[in-house]
Amino acid sequence: MELRKVTLAAAVALGLSLTAAGCGSDGGGTTSGASGDQKVTVGIKFDQPGIGLKTPDGTYTGLDVDVATYVAKELGYDPGNIEWKEAKSADRETLLQRGDVDFIAASYSMTPARAEKVDFAGPYLLAHQDVLIRADDNSITKPEDLNNKKLCSVTGSTSAQNVKTKIAPNAQLQEYGGYSECLTGLENGAVDALTTDDVILAGYASQPEFKGKFKLGGFKMSNENYGIGVQKDSELKAKINAALEKMVADGSWEAAVKKNLGPSGYQNEPAPKIGVIVT
Repeated sequence: MELRKVTLAAAVALGLSLTAAGCGSDGGGTTSGASGDQKVTVGIKFDQPGIGLKTPDGTYTGLDVDVATYVAKELGYDPGNIEWKEAKSADRETLLQRGDVDFIAASYSMTPARAEKVDFAGPYLLAHQDVLIRADDNSITKPEDLNNKKLCSVTGSTSAQNVKTKIAPNAQLQEYGGYSECLTGLENGAVDALTTDDVILAGYASQPEFKGKFKLGGFKMSNENYGIGVQKDSELKAKINAALEKMVADGSWEAAVKKNLGPSGYQNEPAPKIGVIVT
């Protein structure tokens, strides 16, 4: 039975019974001894290489996938019992509020506005706004060098606007429909730089087809604390926090970061302390 499909009243009753049944249990899951056909539904990105990607053969890869899989295991669910659901940026709070997913790990920055609608476990990663440039481009060595450069981001993103209003007012904004289009433009010289969170840029740059073609600026123009979203007042928050702490302690977190983002030369921050938001 999937928790997201029960009624509110049934969920309350189920939660009470499971709390009682879970006392003394070795598992830390949403259900006591989750097994068999019991599922956990997890929201991730489907289109961010290195972070959350649904591949053509239907498998899922990326840092958020590895983090979510580890967390789900600590909650009592085998990888085969995870149902992955696409969590686009604009849909994340709605998915949680409706109960369509049990938790979300989708490059999900912990912000005060979002925290009014959902709760966050974590953070599990400290990212920064950065730029991706061609590997042979030595003309952009600091954020101010983006003045008079063609700066690409996706339509509707705030990243490029942040650069133009706060750092490089003479940057020439180029808004494309997706990051892949920006990467194509960067590769062929139509744009000079692509901006968004460094971890997302590192994920793209780590793909085999882009090996050696791009580099991160390393500018750290903002702090983005990635957390795992859950429903307001959900008991999952404390359990996921415990799972994240264990993941860091046993080395699985560092291994996942290096596997998914290391090929780009991404220099990750140390694992953040649970509950501490870097502003």
